[in-house]
This record gives sequence, structure tokens and C-alpha cells, in this order.
Amino acid sequence: MLLFCNVTISLSQEIKGIVYDLETSKKISDVQIKNLRTNEQVKTDLQGNFTIPGQINDYLSLEVRGYDRDTAFIYQEGINRIYLVNDKSTITIDEVIVSKITDSRLTREIERAKNNSKAVETSSTRGGLRISPSRLFGKEAKQARSSIEILELEREHRNVDRVFTDDLILTLIPMERQELLLFKDGYRPTYEFIKQASKEDLTAYILDSYAKFKTNKVDSIK
Repeated sequence: MLLFCNVTISLSQEIKGIVYDLETSKKISDVQIKNLRTNEQVKTDLQGNFTIPGQINDYLSLEVRGYDRDTAFIYQEGINRIYLVNDKSTITIDEVIVSKITDSRLTREIERAKNNSKAVETSSTRGGLRISPSRLFGKEAKQARSSIEILELEREHRNVDRVFTDDLILTLIPMERQELLLFKDGYRPTYEFIKQASKEDLTAYILDSYAKFKTNKVDSIK
């Protein structure tokens, strides 16, 4: 007699990552990390590494002495590199630095830059609107205005990346990794399209774009 047993294997989902100092890229140990969905907590090891139960679309809060408390949104698989800002430091806005800032920090920097760039002030005690020459022509205001475009562009890129994912594309069109990278780079949808596109619209866009991608690839070979 043969006895057959049904065995259920539960595959736990995990989020893995490394926490760095934004300015020095030094790995930070003893960072308290909490999954805001499950309330589970872990700490980074001496090399800044952590593993915590979780999944894509989870939010992680990060807290450690000497750094601003922050929140990271997990929207892709693999090793997540998270950068914290020293609470006594300022951020130099450029494309390289901005790409390392967590989502919550990015939102705060956009609001800060917008506030610093305002030239018009209101006052409940002095009445009406007042133009502030120092805020209009000052160095900090000029830097803030130039930073807003970089910051908002980075936020738009992240919103596109969360929708135009490798998994979504590969469920529609099987392709090798190198081809996938070329396709995503050349046919990335705009933020304006992503904002209003339905799932069906995005599916149609990917299929139509891939047809163009294959045609252009053949033409380039010829």
C-alpha cells in the first residue's frame, strides 16, 4: 500500500536591503527598521544589511540616532539600497543624490524647495500680499527654484517605474534581459500617460511599442 501525503510548502516573502549614509555612502548599523503593514521589526547588522518579512508595495520606517527618521516604499524586487540623511547635514541637489533619496524625503525636499522659492508672502497682521526681494533674488531662492525641476522629474520617474515594471512587460512579451533593458530604455512611457492610463491602455501601449521596437531592430540590422 502506498500512502500519499499532501505537503504544503509556504514560501515566505522577504525584503532585503542595505542602509547607507547619503553623503559618505558608509553603511549604517543598528538601524531600526519596521514594516508598517505587519509591524515586524529588525535592525541592520554591522554591514548595514537587513532582511525583514514583507513584499512589494510595503512601507518600511527607518530610525537610528544621528539621522533623520525616514520611510522607504518598496516597489521592486532585489536588494534595496536605502540612503539616510544625517540630521545635521544639508542635501546637495543633483541627479545623482536625488536618485538615492527615499520617497518621503523626496516629497519633503520638494515642499522645502517650493517654500524657499516663493517670492510672495502673506501676513495676517500686516495685511495683503508682499513681494520679498530677498526671497526673489536671494541665492537660496535661486537654488531652490533650480532644484524643483530636478526633484519633480525624479518623482515622476519613480511613479513611471512602479507601473512600467519588468514583471508586467514579461507577462505580455517573453524576452531576454538585454532586450528588455533596451526596450524599457527606448520606449519608456511618459508620466502624463501613466497618470491617466488604465490597465488596458498600458497593455496596449506595451504591445504596440514592442512591435515598433522589433521593427526598428530589424531595420537597424538591415
